[in-house]
Amino acid sequence: MTRPHDAAILELKNLLGPKGWSMERDVLETHNREARGKFDGRADIILFPASTDEVAKAVAICAAHAIAIVPQGGNTGRCGGAVADQGQVLLNLKRMNRITEIDARDFTATVEAGAILKSIQDAAEEHDLLFPLSLGAEGSCQIGGNLATNAGGLNVIRYGNARDLVLGLEVVLPDGSIWNGLSKLRKDNSGYDLRDLFIGAEGTLGIITKATLKLFPHPKHIATAWVAVPSPEAALDLLALARRTTGDAIAAFELMCGFAHDMSVTHLPNLTRPLASPTDWHVLIELTSSRPKDDLQSLLTDLLTEAMEGGLARDATLAQSDAQRKNLWAIREGIPEAQGFEGGSIKHDVSVPVSKVPDLLTHGMAEARDLIPGIRPCPFGHVGDGNIHFNFTQPLDMDKADYLAHWENLNRVIHDIVSDLGGSISAEHGIGQLKRDELAHYASAEKLKLLRAVKAAIDPDNRLNPGKVV
Repeated sequence: MTRPHDAAILELKNLLGPKGWSMERDVLETHNREARGKFDGRADIILFPASTDEVAKAVAICAAHAIAIVPQGGNTGRCGGAVADQGQVLLNLKRMNRITEIDARDFTATVEAGAILKSIQDAAEEHDLLFPLSLGAEGSCQIGGNLATNAGGLNVIRYGNARDLVLGLEVVLPDGSIWNGLSKLRKDNSGYDLRDLFIGAEGTLGIITKATLKLFPHPKHIATAWVAVPSPEAALDLLALARRTTGDAIAAFELMCGFAHDMSVTHLPNLTRPLASPTDWHVLIELTSSRPKDDLQSLLTDLLTEAMEGGLARDATLAQSDAQRKNLWAIREGIPEAQGFEGGSIKHDVSVPVSKVPDLLTHGMAEARDLIPGIRPCPFGHVGDGNIHFNFTQPLDMDKADYLAHWENLNRVIHDIVSDLGGSISAEHGIGQLKRDELAHYASAEKLKLLRAVKAAIDPDNRLNPGKVV
């Protein structure tokens, strides 16, 4: 595709004004740089519209000139979904960052797509409410990108994925028209659910510009524990016990291998080991409640006592202060950063039925070690919803480049196991271009036919984020 021609660029500049676009090299380098460095963007211009009307008019101009648009949020994605090729236009929504309403009666927030996730969380908290979507990049990721990728994160076991937290959307379509599907309705059975077409579509069907989000009562009590478990099987038994004994109080249930834990506390500053003795598997459990009189500390203590007596836990510690709780979460959330200190890492964001997590880990680690002797498995993740970040760090005696050359072969080994277990090759990061060919390999012919039919019906000229997903 050729570079956007001068007439289109002039129209876009006139539409958006001096703050609404850039062709400066340093600006373009920042936005063309994909978070993990696996893909390089080559856009010559980036747009920064300030309203839905400006987005719509910019899209219409690009459509008239047969120019493709790549929507971009906080650019924190992991699959190359917000990277533009030569001749394509980047459209970043960071100027559309307003939180237009917090409705304490309907328990909703209406926000623009460029609003930072942490800002939405904070705005809800000011009204004693909770927006529960929470992930490592929440200080920089934008809600539009979260919805476009159907982000998951730490609280899915309790509140669901991003899709489960949305009541309505406003979306700019590929021809520049606007679908106003903003709504606070909890029930609307009037035809196809158009909202869900755009959530998880990664900007290939439309550009999300606003959203109405669900809010919840803010927790009054939090109890957090770090637990040494003998195996992933024991972790699942502990999860089942926790669900039975705490009811709806489990907000997070995270599993980490010993290597992942050790990397965090070794390489990241100011972290304290929760337990004195080393162990192969760790679990982080968090309970929350909005009921003023709940005693979660006692509830969690009783749970762990029963787990210890039943052989499901070897050791445990409960956070006795907010500082201790933050230390536990920093260990878990610091794993991806800490991996960088150990060399190259080949990563998989996969999910299987919760009951199949031990099979995934057992078979996956064994086959990876057969493929690459000395490889260091580093699995961790949201075992409560079956989503494991099945990462592998390079052997100590192998060159990084030589190790990363095994990326596709290791992908195939892990993804084959995931597929055999009835799982998904993308749990929460999306497809983008990183997994586009993998999706074509593992999805059924019927699913691919439907995906392509939807794309062709809504974006027949393939102008929105081409080359991504399908």
